[in-house]
Amino acid sequence: MKNSITTKLLVLISFMFISACGADNVSEREWRALDLNNTVLLTLPHGKVVIELAPQFSPKHVEQFSALVKKSFYDGEKFYRVIDGFVAQAGPKDNSTKDKSVLTLAIEGQFETDKNWVFTPVQTDDLFAKKTGFKQGFAVATDDNDSAWLTHCPGTLAMARGNEANSASSHFYFVIGQAPRYLDKIMTIFGRVVYGMEHIQAIQRTAVVEGEYAVDSRKHTPIVNMKLMADVPINERIIIEVENTESTQFTERLVKRRARKNEFFYQKPPPVLDVCQVPIRSRLVK
Repeated sequence: MKNSITTKLLVLISFMFISACGADNVSEREWRALDLNNTVLLTLPHGKVVIELAPQFSPKHVEQFSALVKKSFYDGEKFYRVIDGFVAQAGPKDNSTKDKSVLTLAIEGQFETDKNWVFTPVQTDDLFAKKTGFKQGFAVATDDNDSAWLTHCPGTLAMARGNEANSASSHFYFVIGQAPRYLDKIMTIFGRVVYGMEHIQAIQRTAVVEGEYAVDSRKHTPIVNMKLMADVPINERIIIEVENTESTQFTERLVKRRARKNEFFYQKPPPVLDVCQVPIRSRLVK
């Protein structure tokens, strides 16, 4: 009886919180189709990966990345910096010899919000932000100061840069380990893996422990090719639908996940839910 009452209270509190942060944002559709013009098919030697881009949050980075993908800019390049539990980074060795049209980009680590901006909340007062949640499938955070940002959860795609904030151009990385949330706001996240994350995890590590021989660059994992899904022949497309994080079903799943009602939890953990511990489901349509 006690557990039942506790769960009901959690449900009530969660829905009150969600209502305060964006009840008008709720949809009845449980699944969302991807825009083929903002979806990338990455082919690795050991499998295929589908990436959803985020032009609504990082428009300039998506624009440049998409243009480079359409030019086959990344085809044949390698993942040259792959650190276990951290990131897998790739890009051309010399941009100037590859494509002189590559621009240096201003960072898009944060985006402006207003009183009408809503999202599906997950947690308050985590270690890095006042509030976290989901917006259109992407993990977001905010401090209620008219700005928000995407968070470095596993599977996110971001643009690498030098020490200067506005120095990104074409090198990119996937988060493959624990969420390095300390990179939030100072890097530009512009996409996320929605299918084939196991192939990203299987990329050859390039960093070794002290005392081991360095990994020969000939063993680094290459990019076979990258294409916008809209440019892939119809019979070769991988069509994915993703969980709609604005749906009532998703909201209910958050409540259940926070409550940990399953009998496996003979001792209940605190009702805390890290935004990076909420996997967004995908399903194969074709």
